[in-house]
Amino acid sequence: MTSIGQSNTILSVLQEQHPAIPDGACTMTVLVELPPGDPGTPPHRHTGPVFGYMLEGEMIFELEGEPERVVRAGEAFWEPGGDVIHYQAANNLPDRWSRFVAVMMCVPDQPMLTLVDEAELERRRDRRAPRP
Repeated sequence: MTSIGQSNTILSVLQEQHPAIPDGACTMTVLVELPPGDPGTPPHRHTGPVFGYMLEGEMIFELEGEPERVVRAGEAFWEPGGDVIHYQAANNLPDRWSRFVAVMMCVPDQPMLTLVDEAELERRRDRRAPRP
């Protein structure tokens, strides 16, 4: 934690990354709300990096090449975007909503999210980390 100047404001760095940002990127901030037990968006990718912060609840988070993990309220997460598949962002709680804020950097004139079809998932299955 760091104090800012003579104020009582405290700045806490939750994560630090050095991503490649697409030239001319558009930035979008969204609130994502997952109902209890919701599986979230099917496997997809983003054109640019995504930074997120869990406001409440828990999310099962899985990116291509990484094992799935649980992100809890108060924790930050990120994904590099581009060709990396985001397999899951599911609500890990069967009886409560989970909510997070995401800041996405998108390539101009491209959708901020593209679903990945079953054929591509099959072709790239060797890139997915073993699942529990």
